[in-house]
Amino acid sequence: MEYPESYELVFNESAVADDVVVVRRTDRAGPGGCPIYEDDTGIVRAEISEHGDVRMLATGGHQAHAFPVTARARR
Repeated sequence: MEYPESYELVFNESAVADDVVVVRRTDRAGPGGCPIYEDDTGIVRAEISEHGDVRMLATGGHQAHAFPVTARARR
């Protein structure tokens, strides 16, 4: 399976605007066997399947991410 190099994770946090975070593929796989993607800071990390299903992964204690509304493959 060919996975995209990067995705935009779109978080619908408010009625005013969505938060968008760009994540890039790493060389690691998540618990489901799909690639792990992370942002430039390493704080936002997600496992994204070939179908675009997103599993957010905590990078520190007591971290609770909002679930992304959409994962869009970047071109």
